[in-house]
Amino acid sequence: MGTIFYGGGGTAVHIEDRALAHLKVVISTKLRRGESFTLSWQHPEGQPRGRSTLWLHPAIPLRFVFDQAEPTTLSREWVERLADSANSSGGILLVPEDIAPAEDAPQR
Repeated sequence: MGTIFYGGGGTAVHIEDRALAHLKVVISTKLRRGESFTLSWQHPEGQPRGRSTLWLHPAIPLRFVFDQAEPTTLSREWVERLADSANSSGGILLVPEDIAPAEDAPQR
């Protein structure tokens, strides 16, 4: 389980390492461009029901911490799905990775 530490108080957000690696790519790209946006996710089992949203801004400190020492192999399709959501008015929505595309889904 990886962690995003966000803001001066270092608010900790726990996200599975593989998902965090994909988010890091998208978040870093947006912040490098000077863009602000939101990141939303549903609370995992074991936490109170609901969802959370963070407002991400280039001027607010952000740190990614991974439990695994070795970087994961990234899925281009998952990065693209997250990036597409990042460019929407709703911001990044952390969605699960789809290993196999749906049979009727268009191929990229």
